[in-house]
Amino acid sequence: MPDLLIELFSEEIPARMQARAGEDLKKRITDGLVEGGLTYASAAALTTPRRLTLAIEGLLAESPTIREERKGPKVGAPDKAIEGFLRGAGLTRDQLEERETPKGAVYFATIEKAGRPAAEIVAEVLEATIRNFPWPKSMRWGAGSMRWVRPLHSILCILTDEAGTQVVPLEVEGITSGDTTEGHRFMAPNRFSVSSFEDYAAKLKRAFVVLSPEERAEHIWNDAQNMAFAAGLELVDDKGLLAEVAGLVEWPVVLMGQIDEEFLELPPEVLQTSMKEHQKFFSVKNPKTGRIERFITVANRETADNGATILAGNQKVLSARLADAKFFWENDLRVAKSDMTQWTRALENVTFYNKLGTQADRIDRIAALARELAPVVGADADQAENAARLAKADLNSEMVYEFPELQGLMGRYYIEAAGEDAAVAAVAQEHYSPLGPSDDVPTAPLSVTVALADKLDTLTGFWAIDEKPTGSKDPFALRRAALGVIRLVLENELPLKMSHAFVGPLVNHVVSLSFASNEYLKIVGSLPETSNSGVKQAVLDARIAAIKHGLSEIDFQKDQHLYQKRVLSLLDDLLSFFHDRLKVFLRDEGIRHDIIDACIAMEGNDDLNLLVKRARALNAVIATEDGENLVQGFKRANNILSQAEEKDGVEYSYGADVKFAETDSEKALFAALDAAEAKINPALKAEDFPTAMAAMAALRGPVDAFFEDVQVNTDNDILRRNRLNLLSQIRKVCSSVADLSRIEG
Repeated sequence: MPDLLIELFSEEIPARMQARAGEDLKKRITDGLVEGGLTYASAAALTTPRRLTLAIEGLLAESPTIREERKGPKVGAPDKAIEGFLRGAGLTRDQLEERETPKGAVYFATIEKAGRPAAEIVAEVLEATIRNFPWPKSMRWGAGSMRWVRPLHSILCILTDEAGTQVVPLEVEGITSGDTTEGHRFMAPNRFSVSSFEDYAAKLKRAFVVLSPEERAEHIWNDAQNMAFAAGLELVDDKGLLAEVAGLVEWPVVLMGQIDEEFLELPPEVLQTSMKEHQKFFSVKNPKTGRIERFITVANRETADNGATILAGNQKVLSARLADAKFFWENDLRVAKSDMTQWTRALENVTFYNKLGTQADRIDRIAALARELAPVVGADADQAENAARLAKADLNSEMVYEFPELQGLMGRYYIEAAGEDAAVAAVAQEHYSPLGPSDDVPTAPLSVTVALADKLDTLTGFWAIDEKPTGSKDPFALRRAALGVIRLVLENELPLKMSHAFVGPLVNHVVSLSFASNEYLKIVGSLPETSNSGVKQAVLDARIAAIKHGLSEIDFQKDQHLYQKRVLSLLDDLLSFFHDRLKVFLRDEGIRHDIIDACIAMEGNDDLNLLVKRARALNAVIATEDGENLVQGFKRANNILSQAEEKDGVEYSYGADVKFAETDSEKALFAALDAAEAKINPALKAEDFPTAMAAMAALRGPVDAFFEDVQVNTDNDILRRNRLNLLSQIRKVCSSVADLSRIEG
């Protein structure tokens, strides 16, 4: 069985594309080989900036011969039918075989497809792969029509077995396959031939090319750590940058340089971001002070002066970059210390979204909502409003304009420099969180308040303009925003009803969109608190503010019921969206969607904390034998009761009487239901769901015994009605905890 080696050698491939390209090459080649009848033992893809390599071991030398039998028309069928069958089979009439079947004599054809040599199949598959390779971006060069990420120079394609090495003959756009490749562009540019993968890897290493990206990354990291340690410093971890730099070099040479003294007082995040984004440098910090004092760069070659010239050039370019960063920092600090409101005023000219006003409009809405939410979270309302108005001011700073990824972080520095409280400054950085499932959730009351206000304004705003997620599309990251709200509420155990949290901002958006007036957006901040009001009252509050600012009383009265109807519709839809996101969130805890549905069906499902506590308690009970069997007993009782109520046209919910109980099990069930209800009701009032669920699960035994001993639909009408009312009591007691009818299985 031969081994196959393929190398596609080109100009430098962007680092971000290399890993995916290696996987695409492996998949397309191996899929094509298997489809052509060639199986293999193993396959591995390797990449460097200038080459994609695929090594396949244990390939079949040729595809197997395939014999296929086809059933044709009946003997004596019209000639045209027989001729058509012969054309499809590629045979002549004398090659057909007549066989007797239950339906008479029938022609059969035996088609044999001879196996093909591996080289022939490999050539076809490789050519198709090269011509149709799925690069994110590609280019044409010269006079040819072929597209590749960068100009393709050579194709190495060989099969190696005990007999020796065979070049797979192939030509693509004038590039002929061979058994040669090149080493390092500068240190070993000459071509050389190879006879196997082992020979190829060894010769590349001697030609200053490390073939494995993992090996290059490990070498860079180890050398960088050793250099930093030797200087008494610490390398700042950055796995993303490490992977990128490993894709920029074939022969990594690690060098450590100095940062000029004048830049050392810049915030470490500014230094790190500037060096990473512009120069692809690693940061080296002083563990005692936290200051970034040096940098690590990775050269692609060895030099006679051990990298001194390279370092000098890098330090010169870095100094120019950091001089810009220092200029931005100092200018921004001057603004922050004098009047940060000039940044927020400038945001009046920055559109947030065409239907939702400017960034300044949005800040006004967030500030008003933060003021409402503050008492629920436990924050000071004045501080919350102030923090919300300052949290996004840095969006207009020069530093954030240059480095958008520093938004929030720079705001924290600037707000502190302006003399504000540290808790207010922290809001600027923390209110964007959590950005994802692994991101930390803010716990400081002010940060939680503004983070909630920010996300709720985004969700209600896009809901009001009907820009909701559809399928896999979510251009405004609304699913992420909803998950952020869920985590903020749950992890901080906030007593927040989502319908109360939604109604105020929904009314603001609906009414302002209806008036279609930029003036109305400016008065949203003056609306009274609505977090504890109903939808109708919130709309009336909006009317007061609207009329106060010169909007028509007649227009508002005419449309008031429409606002209420629209807000209620959006409220239901948005709460349903949150419930769906909650199912996704709790799925990682192993809580099934039907268990969550059973809890959502209960009153108070807009209180996420109570909903999750109920779901977790129910999930724990359902996982026990008693809980599982009780669900089946409940469903049996519910089915019998529902059928009887439908048949009789009455509702059996008037209370059963123990004096009509005939059996001990029937009497025991009466007592058990009374005992369970006495425990469940106070437990639910105290939000002690585990106790309520345990009391419900204790009914398993009495319910089972009842169904084993008692016939519900007896001929005695008095006993039958009494037992149906007893089933109604089972349904009532269990349904006070959760809607068990929604539990599957």
